[in-house]
Amino acid sequence: MANTTMRGGRQRKFKAEINVVPYIDVMLVLLVIFMVVSPMVNPSMIDLPTAGKSALPPPEYIQISLKPEEAATIGIVGGKSVGTQDKVSGRDELVRRLRDLHGSNEDMAVMIAADKNIKYDEVIQVVSEAKKMGFKRVGLATR
Repeated sequence: MANTTMRGGRQRKFKAEINVVPYIDVMLVLLVIFMVVSPMVNPSMIDLPTAGKSALPPPEYIQISLKPEEAATIGIVGGKSVGTQDKVSGRDELVRRLRDLHGSNEDMAVMIAADKNIKYDEVIQVVSEAKKMGFKRVGLATR
């Protein structure tokens, strides 16, 4: 199949090659376009969303403060039953203390205030634990 017969008895062999020169030309044109356009785009300007304030903050809530190098604190803020902010050393102790507060205050909201240097995963784990316990209102404190 690879050989064909032509007039005169000669056989001609097909060349199975791809001509890549047009592809190289297209790639060079794209490269030049990106090199010209890239200085015009300023990637350092990012518009971050802002958090709106709640219309009516809860009168009484459980506040959890998370810091990267220090122990977390948990306590009730506002209302008549204001307690002190208790320091907890680890995540297990924080969950246990939150469970104790949920037993006595089932309808109370939870507000989590985290330092900007703390890992995002740690904050999400605390939010997840609070939701699993049955807290209906779990929020993040913003500045």
